[in-house]
Amino acid sequence: MLYRLFKYILIGPVLWVFGRPTIEGHRNIPRKGPVILAGNHRAVVDSFFLVLKVRRRITFVAKSEYFTGSGIKGALQRWFFGGAGQVPIDRSGADASRAALDTAVGILERGGVWAIYPEGTRSPDGRLHKGKTGVIRVALETGVPVIPVVVHGGDAVNPPGTRMWRFSKVHVSVGEPIDFSRYRELRSHQAVVRAATDELMAALCEQSGQEYVDLYGADVKSRDSH
Repeated sequence: MLYRLFKYILIGPVLWVFGRPTIEGHRNIPRKGPVILAGNHRAVVDSFFLVLKVRRRITFVAKSEYFTGSGIKGALQRWFFGGAGQVPIDRSGADASRAALDTAVGILERGGVWAIYPEGTRSPDGRLHKGKTGVIRVALETGVPVIPVVVHGGDAVNPPGTRMWRFSKVHVSVGEPIDFSRYRELRSHQAVVRAATDELMAALCEQSGQEYVDLYGADVKSRDSH
């Protein structure tokens, strides 16, 4: 109920006004059954425009800090991120990565749509960075195909480093599903998982038109902060 309220009444109309969003390739997303959406990530609002333009309910895995705040601000954060289709995951323990993957597998086993940004963080410089392997590990474990999705223009509506929103044009591009089943029997081999992840990032790079950097986005952020 909250998801639909968020999408169609509370936040959706604001997104329509600021971004005038359009979508192409929506037919590549099946109407039912488990789906993995893997996207580029240049702005906070990317997730919101995906939720708005994709007909099916999307679930993201988000850090638990978004759901554990206190007071009015904490309550508003929980409401906001919950309404945006995000579920919390504790990333503080040694098994945090496994817990996140298990949560994603559970979403897919229930026939849902799981969305993830393989870069693991928002791009610090507008370029596309090396992908983390979690999305492929889940794809190989479940046998679910991965659909590349690209949000163009989210960073124009919500420029990085500012809370201000601007009027612009947002376009969501949905690519054809990528079947990684040929790698499934070799999923225990790190080199194979890495190769499949690089294949996904190459598809996102071509679809987005972004420059590719063979470095993790988090490492670039850390380097630039020193």
